[in-house]
Parts: sequence; structure tokens; C-alpha cells
Amino acid sequence: MTIPSTQKAVIFETNGGPLLYKDIPVPKPKPNEILINVKYSGVCHTDLHAWKGDWPLATKLPLVGGHEGAGVVVALGENVVGWEIGDYAGVKWLNGSCLQCEYCVTAHESNCPSADLSGYTHDGSFQEYATADAIQAARIPKGTDLASISPILCAGITVYKALKTADVKPGQWVAISGAAGGLGSLAVQYAKAMGFRVVGIDGGVDKGEFAKSLGAEAFVDFTTSKSVVKDVQAVTGGGAHGVINVSVSGGAMQQSLEYVRPTGTVVLVGLPAGAKVSASVFDSVVRTVNIRGSYVGNRADTAEAIDFFTRGLVKCPIKIVGLSELANVYKLMEEGKILGRYVVDTSK
Repeated sequence: MTIPSTQKAVIFETNGGPLLYKDIPVPKPKPNEILINVKYSGVCHTDLHAWKGDWPLATKLPLVGGHEGAGVVVALGENVVGWEIGDYAGVKWLNGSCLQCEYCVTAHESNCPSADLSGYTHDGSFQEYATADAIQAARIPKGTDLASISPILCAGITVYKALKTADVKPGQWVAISGAAGGLGSLAVQYAKAMGFRVVGIDGGVDKGEFAKSLGAEAFVDFTTSKSVVKDVQAVTGGGAHGVINVSVSGGAMQQSLEYVRPTGTVVLVGLPAGAKVSASVFDSVVRTVNIRGSYVGNRADTAEAIDFFTRGLVKCPIKIVGLSELANVYKLMEEGKILGRYVVDTSK
């Protein structure tokens, strides 16, 4: 397989600076890495944060963003085993970890102090060719639609892990805050497939219809509701047993502490810049409310999330545009006008 020396990519040199669609060199895999010809990449809200420099963790600069890349293995580092040229592989948020620290050996690789992050500390999937650590790269079954599975590599894994973190039992209620967005639309489907009852929360009639079409049993529109808390409690008969906060609203996260059921769990997933949640000690103790953070998933979570997709239990609603149109996708994202997930075709 012929590998070119240069490729098309979207790169930025300063946080918030111009998004440059240009030719850059094709990276060479290190001994422990594989080189993936990225065909498609999902666009995650994290990519927007990375570009703008919203978080206290600094990005590498210049940077190629993206961490939902699905493609074909075209080269192997000299120490790589278990992969073959032509295999389907995915670039995840967790590009690599040390595999030796207390977090790695207890299946919390994403918490590794040496974690290497695609599209943040490691050039990501908004390019035609990207490298990934062979241990952490996602294994995608041959014949899988690469465009449709690309968002599973972050959004799908993330919400699947969050639902496991909520510790909800089949038949119980899960509230998805931000139900019609990229993560939310997948969270609704995973929750349904896992046997949970779903109430979606988002703004707008179109988003309500969308969430219900994906499996939400009920929907609360925060733009028209007089009290989101009372509406969720009414629908669920006392409050949601688990809440998955994938919206990028700190206020929505704060509100979820009120409509979660006593003994229930609020899971924080979305990362709005500077957001904080304030919990009353008295209410948290007396109502036995759990507040947990959930940060992507490990290799087992990845395999399980992909399996739900390949068995047809989860479908990713996507819109495909060219990589050269990435700046427009970010604009729509900032304006809150995206239903489902945008996916970029790296060849355009």
C-alpha cells in the first residue's frame, strides 16, 4: 500500500486561531504505534474546546484536532503485534497510556498521569493519516460502515460508560440532559438497549421529536417547561434514578441535583468551560444522592460499546461533510444548531 508523504489536514497554530485546511507531512508511526488512513472522523464538542483553549489542560501547538477517527491500518511500528495491514481501526480520545501505573492496571487507563490524548496532546483524526498506540487503538470489525461508527469512538464509548457509572437497573428511569445532541442521541439509544426507561431533556419541539424517535419514552422541553424539576419528577414518579449530564450547560447540571430521585446518581459528563456544581450537604446526605464524574471508557468499555453498534442496537444519526468544512461545523455547534453528529470525510 502506497503511503504519500503529505496529506490534507485541518490544523491550528494558536488556541482560537485560524483553522487551516492545508497540506502537512504524513506522520510516521513510533515502534508501538499503528498508522491509520482515517476515512471519517466524528466532530465532538471537546474538539471545539481544544481549539478555543477552554480547559486548564494545555493543548500541544500547533495541533490537528479530532478523536473519533475510523479508518484502515496502513503501517505498523516495529514492536506492534496483533494488528495487520488492512484491519479496521479507530482513533480514540485516549491515544495511549503507560499501562503500568495504578490507574492503568485497575482498568482506569483514562486517568493515567501519562495519558496521551488524540486531538489534544497528540495530533488527532482531522487528517488523512493519524497514528495511535497499538494497545489503545479501537478494533473495528471488517465490513463496518466507517462513517457511521466514527462517533461511537468517543461519544458512544463515553455515554455507555456513563450509563454504567449511573448504576441504574433495567426498568428504572434515566434522564438524559442534552438528549438531542451528539452524545445525548447516543445515550438515549444505549439506555434503551440496556433496558432503562428514558426521559430526554433538551430545548425545542424538533429536538423532542428527535429524542423520542430514538427511544425516549418522555421528553421535557426546557424552553417551554414552567419547572423542569417538577416535570421530570412527574414523568418518572418521583425523580430519575440516574441522570446523564451531556449538555454543555452548568445550570442544567446544577438543576439535575434537584430532579434526581433519592438514592439516585447524577453523572457529570459534559465539560462546559468553568462550570461548577454546588451540592447541599444536608440534601445530599438526607436524600442519599450520589454525584459522580465519568470520563470516557477503558478498552473493555470500548469493545462493548462497539458491539452494541455492530449488532444494530445503536444507530448513529450523522451528517457527512468535507473535512475542509470543519470551521462551519464548529460555528453550528456554538449556535446549538446540531441534531445528532457531524462527521467529516477526510478526502474532501
